[in-house]
Amino acid sequence: MTAPGAVGPLGTTAPGSGSRLPPRARLRSDAKTLSLDGTWRFRLHDRAPRDEVDGVPPFAAGTDRATGPDWSDLPVPSHWVLHGHGAPAYTNIRYPFPVDPPHVPDRNPTGDHVRTVDLSDWWPAGGRTLLRLDGAESLARVWVNGRTVGWSTGSRLTTEYDVTGLLRPGANTVAIRVHQWSQGSYLEDQDQWWLPGVFRSVTLEHRPDGGLDDVFVTADRDPVTGRGTLVVETVTTATQVTVRLPETGLEARLAPGAPARVDVGTVDAWSAEEPRLHDVVIATDAETVRLRVGFRRVEVVGDRLLVNGVPLVFHGVNRHETHPDRGRVFDEDTLRTDLSLMKQHGVQAIRTAHQPPHPRFLELADEYGFWVVLECDLETHGFWEVDWSGNPSDDPAWRDAYLDRVRRTVERDKNHPSVVVWSLGNESGTGRNLAAMADWIRRRDPSRPIHYEGDTEGAYTDLYSRMYPTIEEIDSVCGDLAMPVHEVGPAAGARQRAKPFVLCEYGHAMGNGPGSLADYQDRFERWSRLHGGFVWEWRDHGLRTTTDDGVAYFGYGGDFGEPVHDGVFVMDGLVLSDGTPSPALADLGRLWAPVRFTREGSSLTVHSQRAHADTADLAVVWELRVDGRVVDGGALDVPPVRPGRDVTVALPSDAVAPRRGREAHLTLRASLRQDTVWAPRGQVVAEVQTVVEVVPPTPSARPSGVLPSAAVFDEDGALRSWHGIDVAVLVPELWRAPTENDRASGQGSYETTSPELSSGRGDESVPPSADRWRERGLDRLTHRVTAVAREGGVLVQRLRSMPAGTGSGIDSEFRWSGDGDDLRLRWSAVPVGPWDCTWPRIGLHLDLPDDLGDAVEWWGTGPHESYPDAANGVVVGRFASAVDALGVRYARPQETGHRPDLRELRIGRLAIDALRGAGADLPGFQLARHTAQQWARAEHPHELPASDRLHLYLDAAQHGLGSRACGPDVLPRFALWPRQVALEVMFRAVS
Repeated sequence: MTAPGAVGPLGTTAPGSGSRLPPRARLRSDAKTLSLDGTWRFRLHDRAPRDEVDGVPPFAAGTDRATGPDWSDLPVPSHWVLHGHGAPAYTNIRYPFPVDPPHVPDRNPTGDHVRTVDLSDWWPAGGRTLLRLDGAESLARVWVNGRTVGWSTGSRLTTEYDVTGLLRPGANTVAIRVHQWSQGSYLEDQDQWWLPGVFRSVTLEHRPDGGLDDVFVTADRDPVTGRGTLVVETVTTATQVTVRLPETGLEARLAPGAPARVDVGTVDAWSAEEPRLHDVVIATDAETVRLRVGFRRVEVVGDRLLVNGVPLVFHGVNRHETHPDRGRVFDEDTLRTDLSLMKQHGVQAIRTAHQPPHPRFLELADEYGFWVVLECDLETHGFWEVDWSGNPSDDPAWRDAYLDRVRRTVERDKNHPSVVVWSLGNESGTGRNLAAMADWIRRRDPSRPIHYEGDTEGAYTDLYSRMYPTIEEIDSVCGDLAMPVHEVGPAAGARQRAKPFVLCEYGHAMGNGPGSLADYQDRFERWSRLHGGFVWEWRDHGLRTTTDDGVAYFGYGGDFGEPVHDGVFVMDGLVLSDGTPSPALADLGRLWAPVRFTREGSSLTVHSQRAHADTADLAVVWELRVDGRVVDGGALDVPPVRPGRDVTVALPSDAVAPRRGREAHLTLRASLRQDTVWAPRGQVVAEVQTVVEVVPPTPSARPSGVLPSAAVFDEDGALRSWHGIDVAVLVPELWRAPTENDRASGQGSYETTSPELSSGRGDESVPPSADRWRERGLDRLTHRVTAVAREGGVLVQRLRSMPAGTGSGIDSEFRWSGDGDDLRLRWSAVPVGPWDCTWPRIGLHLDLPDDLGDAVEWWGTGPHESYPDAANGVVVGRFASAVDALGVRYARPQETGHRPDLRELRIGRLAIDALRGAGADLPGFQLARHTAQQWARAEHPHELPASDRLHLYLDAAQHGLGSRACGPDVLPRFALWPRQVALEVMFRAVS
């Protein structure tokens, strides 16, 4: 052990020392355990101290040494930086220390942890006692009763020590010194917070003589015959092992050691859709272990990834373990809430980005039903910053460290049916050490395929994996296009295209977005070689913090004084930091629904999207809305639909018969018939809406068109009040507060100089959209009235809107007319001058007083925001909301709250109807207490200024969202290029 850098020697057979034990499975056993979680004494050093005598620091001798002002209480598990000791730091790619492997800086935060444990009532007779650390970042050194136990790296990996000879009956001292930086830090450069500490449990476990030190059970099932087989491998000093499957009455006695096969007859299969678990009891005379196994077979056949003989398509998310208050400290209630929310939205797969999760996660994944790609605790992405020079992945000195990490990953979690793929790690380049990891896994567990996206040539992995490909790249891999995807030779390219294809990351859910998820889902269904993918990612990583005056907010990179950080890039989840679902999750949920509805006339076809289970658990109902109001509905008798099949039923005549009104919509929903572990009975899991014919109302006679007296205009023809409501501003607007996708470079833009040229792959030389918009002044339009005229009863105002210093803008025409007591506006706009970029929006901005109140009602799309390329999760109806609930409180203020296809809007005593007219589509609306410009200037929500106004935007069109924060830009058909627009609205009198 080299104290100054707290690095540890390279090239050792096992990166640890002393009594560290070989890795083994996490088992539920009747052996005695004692949790050491709780309050420990703690002290923080700013560098690795030189206080050891014969390798033992003074504090390790007992808690009586842990006194004085430097010491305080700290809960274990925890991260000390979340308890007032130092500060967290976020980087995506860059190491927060010099890239000088294997060395780390002398300034190395080091935390001393010590506690006393009384073993008087626990002390077991005979056998051995192990001390287990489930997670400590990044190098942990352990002493018991002042004697050295050992050390290890591998922050998210379990370490066990034999401490039998160090313990005694009565009081015992356990001490742990954790160094934040170590050689292991070079292997843990995942896109997440650096959070040092003992963040998972510390446990004492008794190992009885003749007990089961390790068990490996493979539960195979032949998909043709349905017969199951248990392959049981044990490590024990006992002479006989008994295996029981109580549900079937099976009991077998096996010799320990080498794998033994047990035929269990016909069994139900385990799948993510039907997670059928069987209890298996394995026992010796000294110990009994209980496992919950799922019988299934995972195999790669040609370019297909099969489970139970059926192609596996991942509807997945990447999931880090993160919580705004606890960091990576486990909480089962939070996990259950997350897993339930996933299942409710069609998420059936999880990639454990980028390390093994807490062991309880996999038990629940088995129970809830998830396909898991389990990833090793490995990423060296920071070497990308130095052109991969010195990358450990191809350095023989690091081979043992790589193998140690993959062994500890596989051995701990090998018995879980939810784990269907082993992943070597993430973004670590390539090299012989990764190949050695894959080779070890194949020999240890040939029942699961191996994944690693960085193996671009397919030399040692079983799946072809890509991050953030464009739609064109996907079609190239799966179809007949001849587009190079990786810079690999013809042989490697052919090898990759012959494998199952998986998107390990796509759809970067950062801020408002991602867009175009439906386009990816279309490819999942179109190409049999493409086996789905994993959206990045599940949850924002914000850490709850407060301003100096006590205002709470979720902090991101740079909010904690880090000299090197990657800002808001850590806020990229489908749910916000506090677990609030974003609209993107609803968007995804509609695409991943278990059934799909298609209506033709009075017939309804129900298609099952499932691969392993029928739809007997789902009830289907219909609901008819006329002019946004529910007028009828009922249940449909739909027989169970087999996996991948269709059933067609007749709709009731009341569901499709024309009703009198402006428009009608038939909504079809599938919901759970019974409670499940992840949702109550009645949980809606699929919804679709179709248009139904109506009998249009008799048109009323057109009023004379005299402008109502309740409308007050100034001499320039601008509306200044309506029924006493002050209208401070009513002008055209081209700006929106940039989304994270608008701000970022990602993998390039489809923007060129015109929409006609926007096709094919994105151009990486094109700056972010937000930069182009700012450079062209779209956030600072100035307005000039060019004409005001009366044309009969119509007041016409013409306006030119242009940014200072440019020759481009828009010409607008406002045509105001009366409609009885109501006020009609037809607004049209055309671009003027040269335009060489998209627009974020084109519409009107109304500045209104906030005394209109907080209640908003509308008839249109909802209930939440949607955009041109992210509108799968909304329906047409009548909705209500408070003003502040209309938008999403993203970590950094940005465009939010847009709801297209507005029919009617009411804000207190102000009512506005949208009208379809010649060349005028229904507008979208957005209502907030701040302008788009104010949003764009704020870095956090609490930085927005106080406001006594309401800002209403009526948009003729908005630009799409895309995924350019890390991936492709807005697809061409969703891009808003400068064009002529028109909208027509009616300001109504409200009593």
